[in-house]
Amino acid sequence: MTELCQAYPALKRHLVNANSGKLSINFAHPDAVKALNAALLIYYYGMTVWDIPDGYLCPPVPGRADYIHGIADLLASDYAGNIPTGKEVRGLDVGIGANVIYPIIGSHSYGWSFVGSDIDAASVKSANTLARLNPRLAPLLSVRKQNNSAYIFKGIIKENEYFAFSMCNPPFHKSPEDAALGSQRKTIGLKNNRLKRTSKNQSHSALAPLNFSGTGNELWCEGGELAFIQRMISQSVEYKRQVKWFTCLVSKSAHLKAIKTSIKYYGAAKFVKVDMGQGQKQSRFVAWTFNDSVAT
Repeated sequence: MTELCQAYPALKRHLVNANSGKLSINFAHPDAVKALNAALLIYYYGMTVWDIPDGYLCPPVPGRADYIHGIADLLASDYAGNIPTGKEVRGLDVGIGANVIYPIIGSHSYGWSFVGSDIDAASVKSANTLARLNPRLAPLLSVRKQNNSAYIFKGIIKENEYFAFSMCNPPFHKSPEDAALGSQRKTIGLKNNRLKRTSKNQSHSALAPLNFSGTGNELWCEGGELAFIQRMISQSVEYKRQVKWFTCLVSKSAHLKAIKTSIKYYGAAKFVKVDMGQGQKQSRFVAWTFNDSVAT
């Protein structure tokens, strides 16, 4: 924390003493989480500056780094175990968001270049601003606006354009109400774990305001996560010669069987599930390819 504060002094005012006696932050407070993200991205990933508009998704860096490194291992399987590096390795970040987290980590860790797409104009503007303010990132990132919410790849992938992989953190709630309930449960859990001093009789409604970071497009879509991923799978067929590996995070393990069935139905040559874990949190991403020559 001391080194992070040196890299990003604004983090200092958010420090608290954890039960372990070590310095930490209040993870239930969105400003504290944003400051920690800024410090991590500046200290570890070479950013000159990092910020996002208020109310937009502020993703935890370690979990997002796991996704990037998982893709790196996936690509290495096609190169005799060696991770391919350099700007010639192009990734498509579907739903780049205002935070640009995946291109930041991927470009710094492996020198990859990225195209990022988003349907939200403010997210596109924020992503372009971050690229402009960070000279190392600028030549490795191009941001494109998706103008039709029905399409995931169409209107973004250009003719004769090739990507080593696509990636996506899909919206996993079915409605704004579902998203709000999920955020409330998370916030209550954070507060109960951190404070421990709240009266057992105190109602949840008496707790501080929700840490509800994320806009509608980032948090929910019609049909939720499963419907979104199945739509991505069906639309990936059209671009099977332009993207070697399609990948997507899957929040709910209960969706995996249906996802695998859909991928098989649309004729993919390979399906891979990669498990990840950060502390007590377990996550995973799925990957599929229509290329018969892959080594996995």
